[in-house]
Amino acid sequence: MRKFYLMTALMVLCLIPAVSFAVKEIIHDAEYYIIEAQNGEKWAADDKKIDKKLADLRKKNNGKPPNIVYILLDDVGFGEIGMDELSVIRGYKTPRMSKFAKEGISLQRMYTEPSCTPTRVAMMTGRYPTRTGTSEAKATLAGDGLNAEEITIAEVLRDAGYYTSHVGKWHMGDINQAWAHNQGFMHAEFPIHQQGQLAIMGRDMESADVIRGVDASRSAQDFTLDKYFTPDPAHMVTGVEIRDGKVYEVDLKAGEVWTQKKYREMNERYQRNVLDQIRKLAKQDKPFYVNYWPLFPLSFVQEFRSKYNTLNGGTMADILVEVDEWVGEIIDEVDKQGIAENTIIVVMGDNGPFMQYIGASGQSDRIYRGGKTQHLEGGVRVNAWVKWKGVIEPGSFAEDIIHVSDLYTTFARLGNAMDGVPRDRVIDGLDQSGVLLLGETHGRRDYVHIYEGPTLKSVVKNKYKMHLPEPGDNPITGAQFFDLYRDSREERPIDSIKYGAWAGGQFAAMIKRHNALKLKYPDRPAVHDVPYQGIENLRPETKKLLESFLQGLPQK
Repeated sequence: MRKFYLMTALMVLCLIPAVSFAVKEIIHDAEYYIIEAQNGEKWAADDKKIDKKLADLRKKNNGKPPNIVYILLDDVGFGEIGMDELSVIRGYKTPRMSKFAKEGISLQRMYTEPSCTPTRVAMMTGRYPTRTGTSEAKATLAGDGLNAEEITIAEVLRDAGYYTSHVGKWHMGDINQAWAHNQGFMHAEFPIHQQGQLAIMGRDMESADVIRGVDASRSAQDFTLDKYFTPDPAHMVTGVEIRDGKVYEVDLKAGEVWTQKKYREMNERYQRNVLDQIRKLAKQDKPFYVNYWPLFPLSFVQEFRSKYNTLNGGTMADILVEVDEWVGEIIDEVDKQGIAENTIIVVMGDNGPFMQYIGASGQSDRIYRGGKTQHLEGGVRVNAWVKWKGVIEPGSFAEDIIHVSDLYTTFARLGNAMDGVPRDRVIDGLDQSGVLLLGETHGRRDYVHIYEGPTLKSVVKNKYKMHLPEPGDNPITGAQFFDLYRDSREERPIDSIKYGAWAGGQFAAMIKRHNALKLKYPDRPAVHDVPYQGIENLRPETKKLLESFLQGLPQK
């Protein structure tokens, strides 16, 4: 049987056009070539219009391609921001993002990955995370991260003449090669880990019953032999900054405790600093690319800041109102600096709500079912808007399918940097500049493969979605099919019989093509190294934590 599947995969691989493997062509997933064969002439005509439009814009701006400001908000699914008409069911409003949505284009079918790290990896590399070896989110010491051999969009744009800056959450590993300044950013300030450490694991959070067991003083430890099994978030490295090429921790001194107050101060510092970056970079001659990935609104300790109290009353609901103001400040700063007509601003969420904490956060899967970590639409559908003053039609909408990896190739095209996109690996991201510059129906994707970690869980094609059967299930009865316009919450698997007769074989062929290409371009294995290498000022408690971690690894 295994031999049969291997032969089938090889046959499918042979059906992919040979041109896809030519050195000068970007290699996309197999499904792309199916739709390219049917739409190639239309796309070629679109490309001429796009090229002319971009050339005219560069000429208008003294040869400079556009600046790019990319704002990625954590754990905010579709309908939670920028849609004040839904405030009656949410109990709060985000007026600045709602205004922003009307000033550009709304990408109505933006798909991300199911959790933080995979979405960021997909966006930065243009590749499904499973291809990179970095496909899971981790909160404590892990000794792994994004491989140095991946070519990020920051590297592509930097090599094309951009100044690249990252401020805020990074969350792509605790090893040196994975950090932002070693992945293409010329300015970088970020926490090494993420909100699992910063917003969940602290003593304030245990007092709020968000977490249990992290404060050893709250229970007897008579039989505790391994004092490092329960990690203290204050012992891990918190936020770092890059100064003259060296890495320094900036948030804690030796012996300090991590608190909600510290977490807020970190967020407020990042907001101040990203505004400073925009002011500084607006005065330079070269274009700039700024990543701003706030840690807020993810927060689970009620701060009772009366200015931001909402009808909802949830911790994230209240802070979303505050973050809405922060996003408005960034948009206003771009306008104030006089660069709005040559600056692309993108605002979006990274995945669905953290459903396990809906009691504290005030979130829920109000529209699509599911949330963070899940392949359901609620886990991977988010709001996304793009503004480019005078270029993108204000108040426009696009129902073309977009995947977060498409931003990689689209930013490269808009930044006149396509030559930097690697040709030696599969790039899942497709150039979607046609959607932004020509409007709805000019997209180049009608499919998405959705993974949970390294496991393929579902496939979307056009308006249809298949949930893969669990291992050992009968593939005929185990697979579930949904029409996402008729059953957007994926709640009626009984309807599968109405689609399965024809869709089953079609989806199976998609998966075979997808897997067959991996025979030629295998997924990278995870890369491992010693955490925290290169940080100049590790605290004594951090050194002890690291020592314990290393003792648990296989010894030479």
